[in-house]
Amino acid sequence: MLSQLYIENIAVIQKASIELRKGLNVFTGETGAGKTMLISAINAVLGGRTSREIIRSGERRALVSALFTDLPEEVCSMVEELGYEAEDGQLMISRELDTEGRGSCRIGGRPATTGLLRQLAGHLIDVHGQRDSQELLSPDRHLSFIDNFGGICLEEYQEVFRRLAGVREELEQSRMDESYRLQRQDMLRYQVDEITAAQLSEEEEEELVSQREIIRNAEKITSALGAIYDLLNGTEDQQGLLSSFELLGEELSTASRYLRQLSEYDDRITETGYDLQELSSTVRDCLDQYQFDPRQLDDIENRVDHIQKLKKKYGGEIPDILAYLERISDELEQLDHSDERIASLEEQQRQLEQQAEKMAGELTQRRKKAAAELIRLIQQELTYLDMPHVRLALSCQKKDLALNGADVMELLISANPGEEPKPLSKIASGGELSRVMLAVKNVLADRDDIGTMIFDEIDTGVSGRAAQKIGRKLREVARHRQVLCVTHLAPVAAYGTHHLKICKEIQGDRTYTKVRSLSPEERVEELARITVGENITPKALESAREMLILAAKEFAGADGV
Repeated sequence: MLSQLYIENIAVIQKASIELRKGLNVFTGETGAGKTMLISAINAVLGGRTSREIIRSGERRALVSALFTDLPEEVCSMVEELGYEAEDGQLMISRELDTEGRGSCRIGGRPATTGLLRQLAGHLIDVHGQRDSQELLSPDRHLSFIDNFGGICLEEYQEVFRRLAGVREELEQSRMDESYRLQRQDMLRYQVDEITAAQLSEEEEEELVSQREIIRNAEKITSALGAIYDLLNGTEDQQGLLSSFELLGEELSTASRYLRQLSEYDDRITETGYDLQELSSTVRDCLDQYQFDPRQLDDIENRVDHIQKLKKKYGGEIPDILAYLERISDELEQLDHSDERIASLEEQQRQLEQQAEKMAGELTQRRKKAAAELIRLIQQELTYLDMPHVRLALSCQKKDLALNGADVMELLISANPGEEPKPLSKIASGGELSRVMLAVKNVLADRDDIGTMIFDEIDTGVSGRAAQKIGRKLREVARHRQVLCVTHLAPVAAYGTHHLKICKEIQGDRTYTKVRSLSPEERVEELARITVGENITPKALESAREMLILAAKEFAGADGV
């Protein structure tokens, strides 16, 4: 349950620390005291949308924190899955707002987001305000009421529907304009042929550039090779280096027989002679190999130029062109076999449509069964809430397959005997909507495990005996969960197990709001004030005291509060 609520700088509320209890907590107060801001603060700490205007005038920041206790195991586990802790079944959540549009959220003292707060909120509190009654005017919400009541899970159907939607989208793309498809095929086939014919490889360009440099410098290379060869082997006029080294080796070998310190040089000269002989052979081979033809340079230049054009045309380097070739080859193959693919997709669509329609039909039957029981229970609640002649009916129509099935279901109402049931928006008054919504909430309450329910002026548009029955019904709901109710009617407030008054004070030119728990005598005075206004008479006090006594007797020992 929500044990403590702290509010700071929210509209007229400067600071308020509110202790809440089990059972039915009722809030009363004069108009403008800040009852609406109390609900706004709770919505804010639950991650709801807020505006900077909610911050108290003249202040830069606002803060709301809420302490929850006695959390069930499943909620504690969910908190842990989100990366937080609910130690001993307790959890503190808070939200700070500022005038700059920045703010912060915390769960258990650790930073969080409004999205996480909203995710938690669905397991902690169910807030119902006057605006929520308008949900009854939307047929889409009626369908969710029925699904919630019947415990109808849509996951399996939705999985099939999403697959069907995917196949439909792919099929639509595959059935592109025939002329466009042919044009695309021609273009892709030309590109595939052009790139394939080029026979590109990642190493080729580097090799071509190297060859081009060699050919461009062929004269220099040939001249240098000839000179090297002549220096090694000699000419008619000059002895070569190889002959000199041979003679040097012979003389050094003779000397090293007697002078040991020369022996190491003998080996080196011998090895160097071998290296020079090998160099001479390599140079001769190069001279024989590089017989340069000027036309060869033209071929290389043309090849390099062709590769550059392909790079400009298809982007990037050779690896990018080859990757592009693979992609367009796959696309071309798909286009070439598009007829077969379309036939395959059409068959998949037919099978998935049959499966989805079958599952949607099963959903319809389950929904009709659940709706019949839901209507029966809501009518029981409405009879109790002084709407005995109300008759509910279900309008059920088919629609195209959608994510929530193929049903358009709407609850219809006939408020008087002999009238045909019609949409709620046509005939229901504000008071009737409030009572119907309370009835729906009460029936659906058994289908969830949310520990706290909040009703903001659920008694709008009703009075007298109907108000008393609303109070009694709220007290019954509060037997099994904590209920917070903002009310302006004494018959409702009398059923509270904990009464809090929202008081407005004006100091100077500023308005301040405080929230305080009322003692038994203060409750009598507050109920009398709600009933007759500020001029409280002894008769009004006696009537208020009688309301409290009757409510207490009615639930004496029944709700354990």
